[in-house]
Amino acid sequence: MTQPDYSLEDAARAKGFLRIAGVDEVGRGPLAGPVTAAAVVLDAAAIPAGLNDSKKLSPKKREAVETEILAAAQVSIAHATVEEIDSLNILRASHLAMERAVAALDPAPDYLLIDGNLIPKGLSHPCEAVVKGDAKSLSIAAASIVAKLARDRIMVDLAQQFPGYGWEKNAGYPSKQHREALVDLGVTPHHRRSFKPVHNILYQD
Repeated sequence: MTQPDYSLEDAARAKGFLRIAGVDEVGRGPLAGPVTAAAVVLDAAAIPAGLNDSKKLSPKKREAVETEILAAAQVSIAHATVEEIDSLNILRASHLAMERAVAALDPAPDYLLIDGNLIPKGLSHPCEAVVKGDAKSLSIAAASIVAKLARDRIMVDLAQQFPGYGWEKNAGYPSKQHREALVDLGVTPHHRRSFKPVHNILYQD
């Protein structure tokens, strides 16, 4: 199991870049809620211990590492709304969230490491796409943790307003409880109407 490291950042620094941001998004798969992105510029001299791909960390460990990231790094978080997901499509909306997260970094980064195989078209910075980046780059791993926790908290809040869908546990992903609640309770304003399970309920013959 590979651990993310700082080699991609070091390679960018060797080319003369100083402010290297890792960028990741979370929330492409859920049926409800926004898509959330984070951009993180780590301080090479103060990288949090235990930083790893968010999927490999326990919830408790994730929160502890997040606290360290927020204390030692430059972080921004941005979203694309359900309306934007439905009007654009999920890939473009997730790229929009990434673009917004990068734009909110101040001072601006001069190099970007983007998780995935595509570079959002709204980014003019020098950048590279890194497939499975959260398992390779510490900066992207940090962004994955921050984005996931930010989005999870939004879904916990929404779960209190719309109980029964299990969002506090499934974060809007299509769990059994969520799919059954869609049928029993119907579609909320926070559901993505362009996603097939939601669309099918709205437009039953």
